Amino acid sequence: MPPPIAIIDFETTGMSPAQGSRATEVAIVLLEKDRIVDRFQSLMRTGAWIPPMITQLTGITQAMVSAAPPADAVMREAARFVGSAPMVAHNAAFDSKFWQSELALAGEAAPQPFACTVLLSRRIYPDAPSHSLGRITAHLGLPVAGRAHRALADAEMAAALLARMQQDLCLRYGLAWPGHALLMGLQRCSRARLDTWLRENAAPAQSAIPMEPAAVAQSPHPHHPRRLHP
Repeated sequence: MPPPIAIIDFETTGMSPAQGSRATEVAIVLLEKDRIVDRFQSLMRTGAWIPPMITQLTGITQAMVSAAPPADAVMREAARFVGSAPMVAHNAAFDSKFWQSELALAGEAAPQPFACTVLLSRRIYPDAPSHSLGRITAHLGLPVAGRAHRALADAEMAAALLARMQQDLCLRYGLAWPGHALLMGLQRCSRARLDTWLRENAAPAQSAIPMEPAAVAQSPHPHHPRRLHP
């Protein structure tokens, strides 16, 4: 069994911690091969103002975060939840910055490497009309996990997308299950060199791999994440 991968999503007050934006919610799912085996989700209190457009987009209000646990406590628990697992996010350039910034404010290190499902989907599905999370998952026929722009639903959708891409790589190229290190290399490869790069760098499958093409498999209690605050 490949080691677990942690798929993360943040909701935030803006686009960049360098511009003073803070996280309002974090969710992480642990994916073992194509199965979600654990979940973590919490709102988080930073004291930052939430612009009305962000509340309209996410449904997260100032009152909700004011009643949430402090951000440093949430982030320390999130770091324990992830442990040494490598990480994935949809648009990892965004989420990785908030992961590093919020952990730094909590006095925690953030050594985990990030793979990006946006970059991967552009290489694996170059003809898709869009690579936004909602549109690429709809294009692939993956089921909707919940309200878009809430962290847990988006993390679960990104996990479903990741598992589907891993499955499709196995089916197209006869590969063993693509691990995080292979995905990191693949996202840096140009689309034109994809086939050659995979032949040179990916291990072939030793036997047939059972697939669940419709969606990522669920753990026995899919609607009860480890939760600090609703």
